[in-house]
Amino acid sequence: MGQPLDLVLAWHMHQPDYRDHATGEFTLPWVYLHAIKDYTDMAWHLEHHPGMHAVVNLVPVLLDQIEDYCAQFASGELRDPLLRLLAHGDAAPLTEAERTLALERCLAADQRKLIEPFPPYKRLHDLFLSLQSPGGEAYAYLSDQYIYDLLTWYHLSWTGESVRRGSEVVARLMAAGGRFRRDDRTSLLNAIADLMRELIPRYRRLAESGRIELSTTPHHHPLAPLLLDFRSALDARPGMKLPEAAGYAGGRGRVNAQLEAALQGHVRRFAVPARGVWPAEGALSPAYLALLGAQGVAWTASGEAVLANSLRKGGALPAQRGEYLYRPYRMPGAGLACFFRDDRLSDLIGFEYSKWHGRDAAANFIGELESIARSAPAGRRPLVSVILDGENAWEHYPYNGYYFLSDLYESLEAHAGMRTTTFSAWLEETARGAPAPPAFGELATLVSGSWVYGDFSTWIGSPDKNRAWDLLCAAKTSFDHVLTSGRLSAEQQAAALRQLADCEGSDWFWWPGDYNPDETVSAFERLFRAKLANLYRILGLPAPPRLSVPFSRGAGHPEAGGAMRRAN
Repeated sequence: MGQPLDLVLAWHMHQPDYRDHATGEFTLPWVYLHAIKDYTDMAWHLEHHPGMHAVVNLVPVLLDQIEDYCAQFASGELRDPLLRLLAHGDAAPLTEAERTLALERCLAADQRKLIEPFPPYKRLHDLFLSLQSPGGEAYAYLSDQYIYDLLTWYHLSWTGESVRRGSEVVARLMAAGGRFRRDDRTSLLNAIADLMRELIPRYRRLAESGRIELSTTPHHHPLAPLLLDFRSALDARPGMKLPEAAGYAGGRGRVNAQLEAALQGHVRRFAVPARGVWPAEGALSPAYLALLGAQGVAWTASGEAVLANSLRKGGALPAQRGEYLYRPYRMPGAGLACFFRDDRLSDLIGFEYSKWHGRDAAANFIGELESIARSAPAGRRPLVSVILDGENAWEHYPYNGYYFLSDLYESLEAHAGMRTTTFSAWLEETARGAPAPPAFGELATLVSGSWVYGDFSTWIGSPDKNRAWDLLCAAKTSFDHVLTSGRLSAEQQAAALRQLADCEGSDWFWWPGDYNPDETVSAFERLFRAKLANLYRILGLPAPPRLSVPFSRGAGHPEAGGAMRRAN
C-alpha cells in the first residue's frame, strides 16, 4: 500500500434556529426529523464499530433546539405544529388549517427515498394525486383517518435505519400499515421523545470513551469572516459587489460573543473544553484565525480550495496535491493548527456514493486512500481529512446509508495500513513525537474563503444576499443605539442579544438566490424577516416596512449553486 496513512473523518451536524422567538413556535420540523434519522443513525454506527474514531461537530444552536424539544416532551406542551398534530386527540375533528398543514408537509417528502419504499405511504400519496381536481377542492373529502395515516407514515419514513431495526414501536406500526389509532400515534410520539432525550448523552458517552472528539462552532453558526469585514470576500473574488452597508458594526465583538458562548456551552454540556472549532461553512480569514488563536483553540479546519488559493498567492503551490494537502498548517501569529479537507473524497461521500452499491462505494473509498498512501513522499505518513455534512447526505442513500457506513467502518477497522484518529489525538501524538508525523506546513498568508468554491459567494455578492446583509446591518445599528440609551431592562437586553445572535446565522444568507427552489427560499427569507422584525419589537421600535416585503425568490434545484448541504 505504500506509507501508512491516518484518516480523520469529521461529521458536521447543524440546523439553524427554526423557532419564532416571538411565539416560541417551531416553524419547520427539520431538527427533530434529522435527530430521529441521521443523528441517531450516526451515533449507532459509531457505537457498533469500536475500532472507529471520528470527529463530530455539534453546533450549539442545534443542541439548544434538541434540548428545547426534550423540554417540550417533558412538559407535554408541544410547540411544533407537526408534533402537536401527531398528538391530536380523536374527540374533535381536524380543522382545515391542521389538514392543510399535514397535506403540505407530508406529501412534500422526497418521493423516491421517503415515499416509494413504503407501499402504504405510496398509496396515500397516489390517492391524493388521483383526487386532485382542476379547482383543487377534492382533497376536502379526505377523511381524518387518511390525514392521521399520512402523518404517521411521514414520521415513520423519517426514522433512521437503526431505529427501524431496533424499535418495537416503529416495527409494529410499519407492519400494521395503516388505520392508526390515537394510541398508535402516542406510542410513536413517545418513541420520538425517547430518541431525542438520549441523543446528546449518546454522543457524550462516545466522547468520554475516547472514540470520538466533539468540536464546536460559534453559537448560531455565523459567517465570522464577513461579520468581521465584508471586504474579506474580495480575497478570493476581487470583483465581487458588496452590500451597500460598509460593514457589520461591532463585528469583532459579536464574533467573540458567539465563540465564547459556544465554548462555554460545550463545557456545560460535555464537562470538558472543546479543543477544536469548526468554523461555520469552513469559512476562515486571517482576522478570524487570530480570534480563534486568542481563545486558546488548538485546531480549526477549512476546505482544500482555501489552502490551494493561499499557497498559490504565496507562489508555493506544488503541482501534486499529495505534496501539500495531507498535513496540517501553522498560521503566522495564530498559534493553532489548521487542517484542510480533501474536497474530492468528502464530496464522493456527500454526493456521489449514494448512487453506488454500499459495498462498492466503501471499497472505492478505501482504494482512494490506498492510492494516496502509495503516492506519498518517502518517509511521510499522510494525514487525510474528510469533512462533510453528517445529516442531509443520507436521505439520498438507500437505507439512509446503513450499508455504506457499515461496510466503510468495517473496512477501516480491519485495514492494516491505515487508522482512524481525531484532530486532537493526532496533535497530542505529534507533540510526543510518535508516530513520525508529516511536517507541519507553513502559510505565509491565508486567502479568506470557505469550503464552498474556496470563496464566500454562496453568502454574499448577489443582489438578494447583499440585501439580506443590508437588512441585518440596519437592524444592528438600531440595536446599538437602543442599547447605549440604557432604556432596556436586563431581561430585554438579554432577549435582544439572543435574537441578534440568531439573525447573524449563516443560513439566512445561504438561501437567497434564484438558483435555490422557490418554496425553500421563501420559507427561509420569511423566517429571517420575522426574526429581524422580532428584534425591532424587543428593542421597542417599529419594524421597517421593508421587512414585510419578500426580497428573494427561488427558481432552481436545492443542490445547485454549490449547495454543499441542505436537503431539508
